[in-house]
Amino acid sequence: MCGIAGIIGQNAKNYHAEIQKMTDSMIHRGPDSSHYEFYENAALGHRRLSIIDLSENGKQPMFSNTNNECIVLNGEIYGYQDIKRQYAEYPYHGGSDTEVILAMYQRKQENLIHELPGMFAFAIWDDQKQQLYCARDRFGEKPFYYAVGNNNEFIFASEIKAILASGLIQPKVNPEAISNYLQYGYVSTYQSIYSNIFTLPPAHQLIWKEGKITVSRYYSLPAKNRVISLSDAKEEFVYLLKNAVKKQLIADVEVGSFLSGGLDSSSVVALVDEFLPHQTTISFGYDHKDSELKYAKEIADKYKTNHIEVHEQKKDLAESLLNISPFFDEPFADISFIPHYEICKNARKNLTVALSGDVGDELFGGYHFYTVENKLKNHFSYKNLIAKFGLSLYQKIKPTSFLTQQNLKYDSILDFHLNNVRNDFSKEERKMLGISTDYQQGYSFTPDPDSLNDIMRVDLENYVPGNMMVKSDRMAMANSLEVRTPFLDLDFAEFCIQLPDQLKLTNDNDKIILRETMGSYWTETIRNRHKQGFGLSVKSWFDEENLMKLSNDLLKNPNQKVFNYIDFDAAQKFLNKDHKHWNLLQLALWAHNNQSVL
Repeated sequence: MCGIAGIIGQNAKNYHAEIQKMTDSMIHRGPDSSHYEFYENAALGHRRLSIIDLSENGKQPMFSNTNNECIVLNGEIYGYQDIKRQYAEYPYHGGSDTEVILAMYQRKQENLIHELPGMFAFAIWDDQKQQLYCARDRFGEKPFYYAVGNNNEFIFASEIKAILASGLIQPKVNPEAISNYLQYGYVSTYQSIYSNIFTLPPAHQLIWKEGKITVSRYYSLPAKNRVISLSDAKEEFVYLLKNAVKKQLIADVEVGSFLSGGLDSSSVVALVDEFLPHQTTISFGYDHKDSELKYAKEIADKYKTNHIEVHEQKKDLAESLLNISPFFDEPFADISFIPHYEICKNARKNLTVALSGDVGDELFGGYHFYTVENKLKNHFSYKNLIAKFGLSLYQKIKPTSFLTQQNLKYDSILDFHLNNVRNDFSKEERKMLGISTDYQQGYSFTPDPDSLNDIMRVDLENYVPGNMMVKSDRMAMANSLEVRTPFLDLDFAEFCIQLPDQLKLTNDNDKIILRETMGSYWTETIRNRHKQGFGLSVKSWFDEENLMKLSNDLLKNPNQKVFNYIDFDAAQKFLNKDHKHWNLLQLALWAHNNQSVL
């Protein structure tokens, strides 16, 4: 895992100071070493966290055997040894996955991307073509940002802070991004918080040549569901997941696992045990009656892991926020980022790589609201205009059920999902705050508004890269830890995406395919569990004196930078120690951390 950076422009050696500032700003992503390489018109920089091929042969930027090509890579190419055998004609100098991409590029040029698995963001400078080729992985596990500098330089990096550190661009805030943030609590994966700094979206590639930038999608989620029985699905599920876990255990350093005691992480730990007995597991928990630590301990005991528990420590939340928030570069309101930071920090004391059970909910149908949407889809009044009209009259006389109320309010379960689930500020509330613009995000497919599977696909294209992968990458990299997500193995994820939704959930049960397949790997207590999470309470956090002092400093003072973007008087109406309050606090904290932004 690493941090990459580059500046494409004439007389590139003149940018030595700038490229060094860029990589220095990302030392947390790669504390082991820092290197730079220069062509006449390209400067490439790299921060290294050594995972595979710890020798000098694995260092980056890495030249090809001809020196015509040079690559910087952030990520891991799972199963790269098998790919390497397919490109045996290349004269390899080491054992890294990075060199395999150079071999692929020499034979297939940009077409290599269709054969490349794993999590990655990379850039290859081709000196003969005077061309830069960049790509980002299919699910957005690794970040890639770019901009055009004041002198028409093309600038790219793993993090926005590195682009800002170059001093070659004056960032301008993007009102659309603020609107999306206020609504969902994160900036869309298809844009950045700045109108003149861009993100390369997941599953996209970029070519820079002669000052022209071309961005294109190279992969789309499979849009059709398979017809498959539960018995056949179970067999394929286990085979693909075991293969995914096995590939992601490859490293020249110790690999451990996050263990929450939920169904997903317990499954990963159980399968890791087949390849790596006595693995290290690490859990985080809050010391209250709903703590998940007892469930994690059951699995750790079952598989005799080297288990580490991280208990909640009553820290100064304001101090934690001031320390952690700069790692995001953009406003980010998911309340679990603080415990995620703590578990990564403690994991790094013993590990360099950790496997995670992320994205199981989106692949197997694990969220409670998916069950609600399934019920809503099957509700008697759904799509029945006459029934809706009658019910709208009836509810004026007597109270109606939640499902009836939602049927009257929304046109489809997709409409319900996009405007009800994970929403902080409604369109009307955003207008109150002075944000009149909206961001309309597209998809790689046309969602069926009545399909539960398509809602999960929408989450895989929006929420997963925009929220989950941002949190995972930034909090792990803040602690120089690499986190891998076996459920996002391409073959396994595609299989799950295409499973019919009745193999994922019903009105009464969730994660059916996972429960049916992995149940024997769990304890009885785990088998009876449903999703819990970290058990955080925003309201209790706001009861802490120092957090309220920070909130008052940032949100009660009309001269604070955040009020360049939202209305001060309107914001005061939302300071009620709830998620909206938290959302505004994170926006204010971001603005405070970025005083020089226009």
